[in-house]
This record gives sequence, structure tokens and C-alpha cells, in this order.
Amino acid sequence: MRMNGDRVVREIEGRFSEEELRGQKHCDELQVSSVRTQLNLGSRRLRHQVVTLGFLSEHLATDFISARLAASLAAESGDMTVLVRFTRQDDIGDTDGAARADLSLNGEFHMPPQIRRTSAGFHSLILGVGGEPPSPAGIASLVNQLRCHFTHVLLAAVVNERSSPWFSECLLRSDQTYLFLQPNADGVADFEQLMREARRSGGGNRVAQTKLIGCLAEGEPADGFDLFVHRTGKPTHMFIHRCPTLEEARKESQSGLAALFCADVRRLAREICGRLVGLALSSGAAKGFAHVGVIQVLEEHGIEVDVVAGASMGAYVGSLWAYGNNGPELERIAREMEGRWSLWSLIDPAFPPRQGFLRGYAVKKRLMRTIGQARFGDLARPLRVVAGNLATLERVVFTSGEVATAVHASCAVPGVCVPVTIDGETYIDGGIVDPLPVDVLREMGVAKVIAVDVIPTPDRIRAGLEAGREPKRCREKSVRNLLRRLFPVNQQLNYFARGNLFEILMRSLYGAQIRVAEASSRQADVVLRPEICDDRWLDYRHPGKFIALGREAAERQIDEIKALVARKESNHEQKPAPETLAATA
Repeated sequence: MRMNGDRVVREIEGRFSEEELRGQKHCDELQVSSVRTQLNLGSRRLRHQVVTLGFLSEHLATDFISARLAASLAAESGDMTVLVRFTRQDDIGDTDGAARADLSLNGEFHMPPQIRRTSAGFHSLILGVGGEPPSPAGIASLVNQLRCHFTHVLLAAVVNERSSPWFSECLLRSDQTYLFLQPNADGVADFEQLMREARRSGGGNRVAQTKLIGCLAEGEPADGFDLFVHRTGKPTHMFIHRCPTLEEARKESQSGLAALFCADVRRLAREICGRLVGLALSSGAAKGFAHVGVIQVLEEHGIEVDVVAGASMGAYVGSLWAYGNNGPELERIAREMEGRWSLWSLIDPAFPPRQGFLRGYAVKKRLMRTIGQARFGDLARPLRVVAGNLATLERVVFTSGEVATAVHASCAVPGVCVPVTIDGETYIDGGIVDPLPVDVLREMGVAKVIAVDVIPTPDRIRAGLEAGREPKRCREKSVRNLLRRLFPVNQQLNYFARGNLFEILMRSLYGAQIRVAEASSRQADVVLRPEICDDRWLDYRHPGKFIALGREAAERQIDEIKALVARKESNHEQKPAPETLAATA
């Protein structure tokens, strides 16, 4: 039902504090009418937001990156977007139609007569900052007035020793803040300086909630960000790959931009406007091959997934996909397990078996055959890998370090595999603590979540057992079956055989995971449940069966998925996590 226009404006006004409402008095009737028109009388999102973009290096192409982000945001959201660039007064030159203002922002901000729209689809305002820094009142006036005109207000500035005192005020006035940095010591020093200034101004908590964006130049390794995480305890939220240098940005044409750079900037814009799409892949051992079928259908229908999170087998498949392997390549890798002795290539016994029967290094080596020593910053799309901390029993989300090592930890089934030690901490299977990591995606700002749960429910297991009993009675007794009954060597010696130790342990773990996964699925927008009735965890020799079931589940709900991705609004309001997600290198 459409909302009355006056009610819309009242709801907007209710979102501002008394100080902000005083700034609203500068909006005349024409401006209020513009707000009503832009919101389409309640049919669009009501939330106006201010986003601060801080660049922790003068060597970054600040203007170029912020302009590309503003253009992507305007295109993705269809909303009125303005980019405000704070720059030194003597650096203001010719611009592409951007409004220019020469002011110190020490008092009330006066809106220029016209803020023209750029050829890229967003509005631009350049503020020259002189010797006297902007005051808190000036920044508050700027933010309040721009909110009257625009749905998205982007404040972009280089953060250094001169700007960090007043930049902290921008943080306090913002709904979201992103800090862009390079993997070097200067980036760490600038971040720590900003933290000190923010604490002095009372905005330390806001800085702690900011999201770090790693900027990687062509061929630049990502391991520097891992050192940054160790020193500051702040995980890298996303990466922008192949960032152009200042010189390259001056000469760069729109057609010459690297595909990875454009995709990463667009992904960040989708997060800001609440259109980020995430895929949560559950644990489930061999049943996790169904994830491959789901991914294939999503690719075939042009569904763009921005972020993927996985636990155990979901983390394994997710890492291969995030690295850049498409659906057919994933199936080719999976079908390598169809050989009679392929499963035994994953068996690396631990002796003595004090902490587990298998070391798990064979699984890690198999993954590294495809992704090598790739780190999280090297991946084509963001990945979150879930594991459990054995000492504290808490969930840990890996966002940095070597991907194969994190996946190894996420697949370390307790009792079967030896726990994995990373930087002095011991980890076990992520399926124990979070078998379907939907909330991991929610906490990082993903508005639309597609979840794939391959863990069969008790009803499906019972149906599968009932369906398999009658054919078994009618089956002819072969000599081979007779010998197996007379001499049950396999049953006596094979710990993996049905009814033996490993199967009992894994079935017990599945029983604990079913309810946890069901609770997590309620937080997703679309849940895909392949028709898997077989509860065997070691059926790695038949990946094609599970891939087909994954495809069937995705095809059944593809219209629902398309409607979710196309929807402008989000069913879930984005809220910052109560505390920073744990991350290790």
C-alpha cells in the first residue's frame, strides 16, 4: 500500500536528531517536494545515508576511485547520489561539471546555486579546505543540508596528520565508513593516528566499526594486509584489485579499466545501497558436491553473487569458486573423485591416532593443486571460511591468510581428523559451530542471502531408508554377497564401513547440526534444499549424483532467486555486528 506523502516526510524527519532538524529548516518547499518525488511516495527505500570514504594514503587515486564508486552507486540504486570531495584549496582545478566551493566550513554551510550532474550519473561537489580546518558545526551543516537533496551522500577525503582531527567529525556524522589503504607501514601508521584522534574526539567506537578496503595494484601481493590484521586486529572487509596509480588514473579511459577493478568497485556500491548478494554453503561432506550444481545454475541464469561463505565442504567448494573456477570447471574437479581408488588419495593416517585418525593434509594438498598458496586478498570474490576454536568453542571467521590453510581447519572433523593449529590456536570443523553460515554474511552487510543446505533432515533420511528396504529384499543373492556375509572382513577392519566408528561419529554430528542449520536458514531470503535422502558421508565416488540434485533444487527456485536479486528493497535491515568478526592469518 502506498504511503501518504506527508507521512513519508514525517518518517524521514523522525530519523534525525534535534540538531539535524535545525539544519533541515534550510530546505524550502521545492526541496521537500523533491524528496517526496524521489521517494515516489513511499514505494522506494526511505533511508537517506551518509557514507564517509577515507583514503589512508596520498598515493592512492582518491578522486578516481571515489568517482567510480559514486557512478556505480548511482547506477545500481537509481537514487540521487552526491560525491563531496575534500581537497586542498590549491589543488582545485578544472572539473567535469562539478560544483566548486572555496570555504573553510567553520560555520553554516551554504549550498551552491547549482550542483550539476556529471556525465557518469552522480552529482559532484568539491570543497577546498584552506589553512583553517573545518569545524564540527560546519560539517554538521554540510551533512544536514545535503541529506535534504540526496539519498546517498559520499564524503571523500585523504586522511593524514592534517585532516584526521576534522575527519573524525565526518565519522560521527556518517551511517557507514570505509577506509581505503595500501599494504604498507604507512597505512598502518595512518590508521593508528586516526584511531588516536577519534578517541580524543569521542569517536573511537565509530572508527572501530569502520570497514577496511584493501587496495592492490597490478601484481601486488596481498600478504601485507595479513600483517596489518595482526598488528591492528582489524580484518580487511573487501579488496579492490588492480587499482590504478595516480598517473594511470589520469590517463585511464572507461574502456581500459581492469575487469577486476570494476567488479570490486561495483560490489562495494551494491553493499552501500543494500543490494549485495551472498551465497551460504553448508557443511555435509560428500553431499556438498550439490553446491557445484547450484553454482552452475546460478551462472547459467546470470545471477551475480558478490560474497560466498562456507563451512567444511561448503568452504572447500566456495574457495574453488571464489578463486575463479566456473561451474563446469568445478564439476571437472569433482569428477576426479569418480575413480575406484580416488578416495584413498585423501587418506593420510595419523600415527599414533591420539587426536584423530587422519591428518587432513591430503585434502589441503588436493585443494592447493588448483588454488596454490592463494591468500584471501588474491581471490576474485570475497570469501568467508568458518571454523571452530577448540579451546574457546567459539566460531572463528577466516578473512585473511592462506586460503587452503583456513579450509583445512574448516574441514577438520573432530574425532576423525587431527585439529589444525594456526598461529598458536587450534581449530576444528566449521560445521560444528555454524553448519550454514548465513549470519556471517548478514554481519558483513549482505542484504540478500541465498542459502544451500545439503544436510538431510530426519524425515528425508527415514524416507530414504524406507525406499531402500524393499528393493534390498528382492535383490538376488550373489556369490559375492554371500561371501561378505560369511566373512565380514570389511565390517571388522574398515572403520569407514556402515555401522562402524566413523559413521557413528559423523551421524551423531549431523544430528547436532540439523537444528542449527534449520535455525540459520530462517535468516536467509531463499533456501535451497537438494532432495538428498542418503546420509552416507563418504560417497565421494558419485559426485555427479549430488551435482544433479543441486541443479534440480536451484532450477525449482530460480524464479524466486531472480526476483530476490532484482528487488531494490531488502527484507533485512543492515545492522553493524555487535563486535568485530574474529579473523586470523
